[in-house]
Amino acid sequence: PTLQAQDAPALIDFLVDTVGFRRTAVYEDGARVAHAQLDWPEGGGIMLGSYDPDGPGEACGKPGTSGAYVVTDEVDALYARLADAGVKIVGEIEDKPYGSREFGIADPEGNRWFFGTYRGEPRPGPTP
Repeated sequence: PTLQAQDAPALIDFLVDTVGFRRTAVYEDGARVAHAQLDWPEGGGIMLGSYDPDGPGEACGKPGTSGAYVVTDEVDALYARLADAGVKIVGEIEDKPYGSREFGIADPEGNRWFFGTYRGEPRPGPTP
């Protein structure tokens, strides 16, 4: 996922220090974050930057409008840690009928993050 933030440095700090992403790259342009890459320890990652209302297009959407699903094998421990930290829970932890155990949070910008064990369905084999 890619997203923009009103306060990108604060969002980066929240995602790294509270949620557990790894700060891979942060490129600043003065007080703005031109580009940041945060990686999830179990694979994958996100990109984000400071919101520029005068910038070209709305490729990432306005701040607070993004949503993402992050796969983790440590869903119960992550839920407990984030709940203990006072993070806003938007979906209590539960077992889903499709085999996932998951929960959701909102970050300080209002974006929704869902963490769970569901890795998706296996891809079909090649067609002849």
